Amino acid sequence: QVQLVESGGGLVQAGGSLRLSCAASGSIFSINAMGWYRQAPGKQRELVAAISSGGNTNYEYSVKGRFTISRDNAKNTVYLQMNSLKTEDTAVYYCNAGIKPYVGSGRYYEYWGQGTQVTVSS
Repeated sequence: QVQLVESGGGLVQAGGSLRLSCAASGSIFSINAMGWYRQAPGKQRELVAAISSGGNTNYEYSVKGRFTISRDNAKNTVYLQMNSLKTEDTAVYYCNAGIKPYVGSGRYYEYWGQGTQVTVSS
């Protein structure tokens, strides 16, 4: 059983910062890419940032220069540092990871966290 547990969401004023964390636990053989998605009310879920197992990153255009994704492979954890937050960043943020749960897994399986609310006030 694999779990992704997010933390670090909350309420912050525009211009402020938050740091999200997502720790993977359970039966884990290896982790491929990890990422953060968000879903605002009435909108589709969108990719915010992703990081490969080798550390390559990519970002949604609107967060480039403000958000930084990183990972600690020893802790099976991915982070999202969010600076210069805007009201339009308000959403539920979800962690995502491709995980092989055991050594004989033929492929990576996709897992999601439960989501953490980020609210940016004006």
